[in-house]
Amino acid sequence: MRIISTVAELKDALATQRDIGFVPTMGNLHDGHLSLVQTARRHAGLVVVSIFVNQLQFGPNEDFAKYPRTLERDCELLAPAGCDIVFAPSTEQMYPEPQQYTVHPPAELADILEGRFRPGFFVGVATVVLKLFNMVRPSVAAFGKKDYQQLLVIQNMVRQLALPIELVAGETVREAGGLALSSRNAYLDDEQRREAAQLHRTLADAATRMRADPADRENIERAAVETLQARGWRPDYVVIRRRQDLKIPAAKDSWVILGAARLGATRLIDNIEI
Repeated sequence: MRIISTVAELKDALATQRDIGFVPTMGNLHDGHLSLVQTARRHAGLVVVSIFVNQLQFGPNEDFAKYPRTLERDCELLAPAGCDIVFAPSTEQMYPEPQQYTVHPPAELADILEGRFRPGFFVGVATVVLKLFNMVRPSVAAFGKKDYQQLLVIQNMVRQLALPIELVAGETVREAGGLALSSRNAYLDDEQRREAAQLHRTLADAATRMRADPADRENIERAAVETLQARGWRPDYVVIRRRQDLKIPAAKDSWVILGAARLGATRLIDNIEI
């Protein structure tokens, strides 16, 4: 496995490759990331994983400065998982000049839910992903369903910009109690970690109620928020939406229930397809 830190070296390493699988990450890897690497390996002859903490997607009061940088450990995990190249650029390599050209996803998708609580987040995500796509030139890219809204933003960008990339969606990887794996789980203390699985249990209960009575959607959403609040969480939202565009669902639609809430200082997100 090669570790590459410059764009020039990356382009040279990939110059003759035509069957590239790609997994973009911000590092601090866990089994969810590694499952995406394995997915990319099944779809491509060579797998590239990027590790870059992208300042463009962090708000002024978010955790960019303290986000864990664990490159050595990440590389130890990636080698046996099937990664061929780790691309770990510096900020100067990714943004050698101010990034004045950016990707602005449509507001009806990007300014709701996560976009409402993290203004500019999806501009930063879409911009860095497009830039990485241009550097790596993958035929396949793997993204996790845990970041459901992000997955939709990237899927729509690839389709509307006619990028020659197949996107593969990986299922959320969970701990035994149901907690979705996330790099931010490391911020939880022992007591919070035991409680953190409640977010998934609350969404699962709401999904059960929704299957039984789709007409009661608003009450189901409200009850889920109140359940979390009663246990000391600070929910941003629990909503049931149409899978393909996160609009209000009709009975005939396929649904997804999405939740975001703070437990102590840590903000967790999760979702369940219904």
